[in-house]
Amino acid sequence: MISIRIISISKTPKGPYDVLKKTYEARLKPFARLQMIEIKESRFQSIHDRERVQKEEGEKIITSLKSESSFVIALDAKGKNPSSENFAKILKEKEDLGITLTFIIGGPLGLSQACKDQADLVLSLSPMTFPHDLAKIVLLEQIYRASTIIHGKTYHY
Repeated sequence: MISIRIISISKTPKGPYDVLKKTYEARLKPFARLQMIEIKESRFQSIHDRERVQKEEGEKIITSLKSESSFVIALDAKGKNPSSENFAKILKEKEDLGITLTFIIGGPLGLSQACKDQADLVLSLSPMTFPHDLAKIVLLEQIYRASTIIHGKTYHY
């Protein structure tokens, strides 16, 4: 069973995001030990606060990364964009080696360069930009999809 941590800058999801988050957490129980770490986003007034906010949030993420050894995957629209099958291969390889996977998701103003530099892999869920809570749901779904591919379940066609 693979160990996965997701560190995200976000508020506690409410409404449909929370329902979907809980749905995928429940679906993943047979396949993964999942730990969700939610870091409060920094306040900002406009895009002009980007550098300050990314630095503040990035420092909090990097502090969280230091607590445990793992293979770190940063989510960024400019990262590598693997197919679901190739993503499953990455998860399987780390699972076979007993390596924890840590995914990091930035806040509304994105992930700091320092966080991307700390990552072992920068991955894109899409070249389009998603709200960070939606990115978390898409990531959970893709982890679930990869798990079903790995275990030969019929979710992925």
